[in-house]
Amino acid sequence: MINKLLTKLGKLRHELNQQVKKLSKTRYLQKSKTLNFLLSMTVAVIVTNIGITTDWATTETPTITYKASSTSNTIDSTNLRIKNNTKTPPLNYKTSWIGNTIGSGNLRIQNNIEAMYVAPDGTVYTNSHWDEAAMEAGIYKDGKVIAALGDTHGWSRGGGKAVTANSKYVYIAMTQGSRGDTKEDYPPEGTTWYSVRRYDLSGKPAPFPNGRGWDKSMLITSTKSEVTGLATVESELYVSDFTANQIRVYDTETMKELRSFTVANPGAITIDPQKNLWIIQSKNGSKPAKILHYSQSGKQLPQQIADIVEPTAIAINHQGKLLVAENGPRQQMLTYDIKDQPVQVSSFGSKGGIYAGVPGEVRDLKLYGLTGVGTDASGNIYINSNGFNKSGTDLRKFSPSGKLMWRSLGLIFVDNADADPKTDGVDLFTKQEHYLMDYSKAAGKQWNYKAYTLNPFKYPQDPRLHTSPDGTFVRRIQGKPFLFLTDMYNSFLQIYRFNPDTDGKVAIPAGMFVGTNGADKPFITGNWPPSQPEQGEWIWRDRNGNGKFEKNEYDRSKDYPHLGGWWVDSKGDVWKALRTEDGIRHYPLQGIDPKGNPIYSYGSMEKQTTPKIFNDLRRIEYFPETDSMFLSGFTVDRPAFGDDAGVAGSEIARFDNWSKGNRTPKWRIVIPYDSTGKREVSTAAISVAGDYVFAVTVKTAEVYVYSAKTGAQVQQLKPGPEVGSESGWIDIPYGIRAFRRSNGEHLVFVEENWKGKVIMYRLAG
Repeated sequence: MINKLLTKLGKLRHELNQQVKKLSKTRYLQKSKTLNFLLSMTVAVIVTNIGITTDWATTETPTITYKASSTSNTIDSTNLRIKNNTKTPPLNYKTSWIGNTIGSGNLRIQNNIEAMYVAPDGTVYTNSHWDEAAMEAGIYKDGKVIAALGDTHGWSRGGGKAVTANSKYVYIAMTQGSRGDTKEDYPPEGTTWYSVRRYDLSGKPAPFPNGRGWDKSMLITSTKSEVTGLATVESELYVSDFTANQIRVYDTETMKELRSFTVANPGAITIDPQKNLWIIQSKNGSKPAKILHYSQSGKQLPQQIADIVEPTAIAINHQGKLLVAENGPRQQMLTYDIKDQPVQVSSFGSKGGIYAGVPGEVRDLKLYGLTGVGTDASGNIYINSNGFNKSGTDLRKFSPSGKLMWRSLGLIFVDNADADPKTDGVDLFTKQEHYLMDYSKAAGKQWNYKAYTLNPFKYPQDPRLHTSPDGTFVRRIQGKPFLFLTDMYNSFLQIYRFNPDTDGKVAIPAGMFVGTNGADKPFITGNWPPSQPEQGEWIWRDRNGNGKFEKNEYDRSKDYPHLGGWWVDSKGDVWKALRTEDGIRHYPLQGIDPKGNPIYSYGSMEKQTTPKIFNDLRRIEYFPETDSMFLSGFTVDRPAFGDDAGVAGSEIARFDNWSKGNRTPKWRIVIPYDSTGKREVSTAAISVAGDYVFAVTVKTAEVYVYSAKTGAQVQQLKPGPEVGSESGWIDIPYGIRAFRRSNGEHLVFVEENWKGKVIMYRLAG
């Protein structure tokens, strides 16, 4: 059936072409450019609207489906007529992923673990404020995710930073916001319930008499601040109410409050063998943190631990000793003998954590950003690291002797990867992580977590600690590696350099561009960065190499353009696309200073006019090797629906001989755009690499592949079975990055924050 239809379509196209040729030989039609144009367009529309697309599964035989094509018309720059592009055979591709131990399914490693409790049998219960795929609270066992605590997401709900369990229930800190006018039990408008929610051990909510919420499983403890600590002993549940400076005690079965007592700034809680409480007293201004000792009745006992910088988690091990997560510069788990006055008897992990030895290099015993510690009845040790500014989950289990037994990684959230051109894509970088790739391995097994590139102790002003970057460009400038990062709103471009001799694998803050802003206030509000100009946009360069923002390191401007997109070309020049008529800014690289920072200035900035076909420019990618410029945005022919700032536009155009002033496109292609403003099939991001132009849609996360030479569509990539044939929405302007390897293979990286990974497509060369 399919072959017969293909044959008929081929004959129809041939006959149409023959008729056009015959007609074009008449004297009148030879002189009629308008009619020639209309005939050519008619043929193009008929043929393309009966288009055939191939859906190529990576593990199955090819299947052919039929659907109407939105367009495959381009504009020829020679005579500016619309012509039909003959589609080339589809490209074979495979799907893989990086950044998460588990690549598909509802149970995968969550975005962050902010609290953790380890049961005697080695079951690990976790909690966090937010997980994009609704796994705020998970249950882990033997290196696997065995369940998620249900109903922690949506309906104004979220998790929290405390969790505990006994032989019957799991208890987690959570928040419940208002839902307006509803018949269910929700807080009134403008109020948030800070609650403890009870679950059975399988992860299902466990209601109780007088429980609150729609299923009566919530215990409201405050409307002012969240629960910061939880612990159980016998039939009692202890809850830290931070703002009230109270420890509240509840019956674990009835959930009725039994009593309370005062503790200033209470945090995490654990119970010792004598059934007394150890409580972290959080730092308060200039007052340092401590760990205090209380009886069950609330009497403060004389023992305390004060020789600690930043305790973030505590637990009692199988020997009755106190374990403390020290998240200060030591980055270790400390063990205290607490029979009498607490005495530190050992430490676990490399002193200095990830910054010991080669700074940033990942090793089994190098910890970073500790949020959870615990042991099981056999003495096995469990530690979670979150990095800094919520870099992602790194949950590890060690034997009592300190040997790594398993490791679960969930390192990606609102992030994308890019390849180091010098190593042919073997080295990949995201905003904080460095991966080493082995492309000979199976899908999901190719990536190896090599380094963590953020050091908050040496560089506390690192922009990654104060902002939320998500788009990555890796460049080699004069042979040296640099990392460029931008964010969801294209509001800045951050620059990082590397110096292995002084900083190992750590990316050193080197520079920063900021975007547009009103003339009467600083670009970034708050206390960071220090000494920033009081108004206007600016470029910062770390002139003295100390990674700090200082007064004499800013270059200022009052250009105030409406920002559209960033690009860094292979020479190191920075480009900025603006939503204005003179909408292109070019910052030629002025060299590299003695400290290793690339130099850019407003004095050398070039303003370039936006090609007339565009009325709202969004993305820009320039390639000096071929003097080719690729632009995307909304055009005069296909304008935006309102101020739809979150998409890449309605068309992509290629311009050759750009530096020579050419502004006539070699080709134009129409990319998916939903003119209703709902973004159902709108294009989120584009990337040009090697032979192809790639565009990914917002909600369907489908990658459209076009020939870079002709603009013809050659393939459409969809997530394969390796990642469950699914993806979340594309939320960021650089949600797709592509790289051509020396063997002709194209790597395509696509943001997938829903289930915490980066999807990687591999297109055979």
